[in-house]
Amino acid sequence: MLRFGTIGSGWIVDEYIHGAKDSGLWELTAVYSREEQRAREFAQKHGAAHWFTNLEEMAASPLLDAVYIASPNALHFQQAKLFLEHGKHVLCEKPLCAQADKVAQLQGIAKERGLVFLEAIMFLHLPQRTILEEALKRLGTISLVKLDFCQRSSKLDGYLSGQLPNIFNPALETGALMDLGVYCIYPALALFGEPESFSADALMLPTGADGAGVVTLRYPGKLVTLTYSKLGQAGANSDFQGTEGTLSVESISRLAGFTLRTRQGQVEELYGDDEKYQLMGWEAKDFYRYITEPQACAQEYARCAELSLLAASWMERIRKQAGIVFESDS
Repeated sequence: MLRFGTIGSGWIVDEYIHGAKDSGLWELTAVYSREEQRAREFAQKHGAAHWFTNLEEMAASPLLDAVYIASPNALHFQQAKLFLEHGKHVLCEKPLCAQADKVAQLQGIAKERGLVFLEAIMFLHLPQRTILEEALKRLGTISLVKLDFCQRSSKLDGYLSGQLPNIFNPALETGALMDLGVYCIYPALALFGEPESFSADALMLPTGADGAGVVTLRYPGKLVTLTYSKLGQAGANSDFQGTEGTLSVESISRLAGFTLRTRQGQVEELYGDDEKYQLMGWEAKDFYRYITEPQACAQEYARCAELSLLAASWMERIRKQAGIVFESDS
């Protein structure tokens, strides 16, 4: 069993801890928060014996083998770098960094030290991805793909009342593309590779963050559209349209709700849904495998690293065309 610590105390960390513990492969030994009371309470909530309010001390501690980072996006690079340089394996929430060269730098540090540096993107680790890929083979020639993740933010009412929640603050490198669009970009790149051209547009908010966006990726004989928003709730699924049928996916982020409709009118329900902690548990299991079975998992881990760098590069290009700018951009 490997020992891990966490950075962050939001609901996503709760779910990851649940999933990691449920895997039977991980032991939570430490948590971090800037505020001591919050750190202590979070540690007690999840049964961690130790808590930290100083990241340097946590990174240098012999109490953990790995860390799960779920802090604001703008902090990912420095925090991941700190733990990698102290010999800790790192699982970092998506997106890893706003710039692809930073992702490459962190991957280089991990490689030099024989460490695993992994992006927490569920799509790559869910077993139902195989069901998705097999279903796509039944569609014939695919001409149009619509990947959608539009989810009204729980922080939107606060924003509309004059507050500045983290998710709408570009100083933290957030917004619709970084938070939700990444879930559309990953399957597009993983399933179809790099497009030959693209177009991108964003609905910008007065804060300078993007509230919604549309991206069209052009492939030979195929268009892949990405739609994502923090301002409203989607009423339609993602789908893959082919000459022999259509595959509908209720949630592209969770890979949930697969329905195949053939051109003859037959309807097949291929997959339902799982609890969030179960979905994140697959990330925890693969993180463990990549650390403990490096040779057996070398090709799989290399593919994850390749896609992380590719996704960061394309998100950077999309931001540039759509006019989404962060302070860290050169």
